[in-house]
Amino acid sequence: MQFLAELNGRSFTVPSSKTFADAVKYYREVFAPRMLRDSTFSIADGHLRNHLEPDWNNTPVSHISIKTVNDWAWKKKRSGLSWVTVKNILRTMQRVLSASSDGRVLFSKDGLAIPERDKMQMSIRSRRNVSYSWDETVRIVGQLDHNDQLGDGRREQYKTLFLLAAASGLRIGELLALKTDDIDFERSTVRVDESVDRMRKIGPCKNVTAYRTVVLPDAEGQAAMRALRKFVKHEGLVFRSRNNGPLAETTILTQGLHPALKHSICRKLECTHSVPAAIGDGSLRESREP
Repeated sequence: MQFLAELNGRSFTVPSSKTFADAVKYYREVFAPRMLRDSTFSIADGHLRNHLEPDWNNTPVSHISIKTVNDWAWKKKRSGLSWVTVKNILRTMQRVLSASSDGRVLFSKDGLAIPERDKMQMSIRSRRNVSYSWDETVRIVGQLDHNDQLGDGRREQYKTLFLLAAASGLRIGELLALKTDDIDFERSTVRVDESVDRMRKIGPCKNVTAYRTVVLPDAEGQAAMRALRKFVKHEGLVFRSRNNGPLAETTILTQGLHPALKHSICRKLECTHSVPAAIGDGSLRESREP
């Protein structure tokens, strides 16, 4: 009787019969079509097909915990994936599970057993991500004048795009989806309510917080707005291709940014290696190292 009384006083969790495959089915058929952009779902679907479904499909959802997730993560790390990739895949896994369980998160990525050395290397790499200050952007824009491969129209387009990006902090997809009616020159504002995805389709923004109005009242913002006012002479997309569609990000990089950076680096090397060298008669000449 005492044993039964103690047994009845305990709390038990009835195991769920739902598996990870059931959660994926709901995610694909219900959640993703309603809530995700095509490009976002495409990336998530790749995570599911290549990494998650082969390992987790038959696993009951109630058996997925930070311990089993850590075991899986280490297996993926040993197979050659980086911790960044593993964390991105687990972010997809969290979304799949929470979508079919009323928003409940079954594990936290903060509990991943990542060695401190790897965490430090990830932090260093993230700090090395390329970004440019306003002054650096102005110098990059100046180098575009030396790019003979660009026509006048495309050159002005890239100049304006780079200045606005530096002054506003907009994502590239948000910049490429800007339309003329999103810009208020009197108030110096830019409205963000659309974005271009990886497949160059204009659609909703990345998330709820991305919908905003950016105010550009400072000196940098005013310089970008002046360039924008001078450039915009048409309706529709501000930065557009010859077919009046969104520009391709790779084209902007290969035609505009990379050549400007290369020219800037070459000039910097010339200045760095330009030193006075004495010659036999005591005069000075300029010596340039390769």
